[in-house]
Amino acid sequence: MTYLEGVYWDLDGTIANTELEAHLPAFNIAFNDLGIDWYWDTSEYIELLRINGGKNRIAYYSKAINDSLSQDLIIKIHEKKQFHYLEIIKKNCVNLKTGVLRLIKELHKKKIRQFIVTSSSRSQVDLLIEYLFNGFNPFEFIISSEDVKFKKPNPLPYLKAARLSGIQKNKSIVFEDSNPGLRSSLAANLPTIFVPSNIPTVLEENIKLDCILDTLGDENNMANVIKGPKLKKSYVDCSFLSDYLRDFCNAKN
Repeated sequence: MTYLEGVYWDLDGTIANTELEAHLPAFNIAFNDLGIDWYWDTSEYIELLRINGGKNRIAYYSKAINDSLSQDLIIKIHEKKQFHYLEIIKKNCVNLKTGVLRLIKELHKKKIRQFIVTSSSRSQVDLLIEYLFNGFNPFEFIISSEDVKFKKPNPLPYLKAARLSGIQKNKSIVFEDSNPGLRSSLAANLPTIFVPSNIPTVLEENIKLDCILDTLGDENNMANVIKGPKLKKSYVDCSFLSDYLRDFCNAKN
């Protein structure tokens, strides 16, 4: 019999919708601060999210519009953006997604180990956890952008997390919201559940998933299973995760 022992959470878009609420305005304020004549609107930024990592995004955009920036300036922009992102978080402009806190608390109560695997910097993660969870930190460790040589969609972040946790892959679950994140966790051969963020996402053709939800849900907001086991309640709980893991492992055998 297979038992759930660990859950790896992505952060941006999975635990909280941060991209449009905090990352995007922080980028635009940074551009303005440094006198750079750039402004990313929502649709443009959603396209840029195909490029993982803030500095990579800036470098990609500069080449795309033939406005080549030095590596030093890219780093400076990103540092400014980091500062403004943290200031936005401090103003409580970002909230946990529906059902996240409920499920995290249930997992914690049942002594199921939890971790964060993200492309964000450690300072961003630490502050976001502090403000979102009010001193309650259920996460055993964090794999941030500083902890790996290659970010998502490379499998390295999840491979490192699995190695550090020591949990067998068939006894763990990943929650992800984006194509790069899904490619990363699936390449690491980890059972993965897709819960989209508030950013429209078209799954890439080569991404094959066993479980897709529209939300984790709660008592007032019913979750819908697009693909996966049936819900016994109106929301995703530990029982649902165990059913999914059982089906996943049976399909692999």
